[in-house]
Amino acid sequence: MKQNRLPLILTSALIASVAIVGCKKKEETPPAPAATSTPAPAPAPAAATASVASVDLGSAVGDDFKVSAPATTFKPKDSIYAAVSTTTSDPAATVPGKLSAKWTYDHNGTPMTVNEEAKEVSFTSTGVTDFKISKPDGFPTGKYKVEVSLDGAVVQTKEFEVK
Repeated sequence: MKQNRLPLILTSALIASVAIVGCKKKEETPPAPAATSTPAPAPAPAAATASVASVDLGSAVGDDFKVSAPATTFKPKDSIYAAVSTTTSDPAATVPGKLSAKWTYDHNGTPMTVNEEAKEVSFTSTGVTDFKISKPDGFPTGKYKVEVSLDGAVVQTKEFEVK
């Protein structure tokens, strides 16, 4: 009977060690170190852009081209100014562009062009560009409009009246 006991003890020891090994918490393998590589290059900065911030109308402008006598109603012999304030997305950049103003008169429901003018501008930070119309013998009374475009796209419209 001693001979039968030895295999039984060995089998019991084997089962116990398998049970112990099976219950042992599995050690996690540490993650492999990240491969060193050159960082991706930063995306190229977007090109600076110019935009129209505002359009002010008046009968006079100062040395800074800003309207010094704001108005939306004018006399027939007044000079009429549109001061176009612009800004760039990057204050340090110079952005070439074209500003234009189209002045129209509402003649019985039909717009009639009074004047069109375009200016090539090198926009930097903030600035003002002015446009002017005048008629020594006087504008007809009625409703008028100026459309300001930046690079061919209308960006602001201002209505005014001559009485």
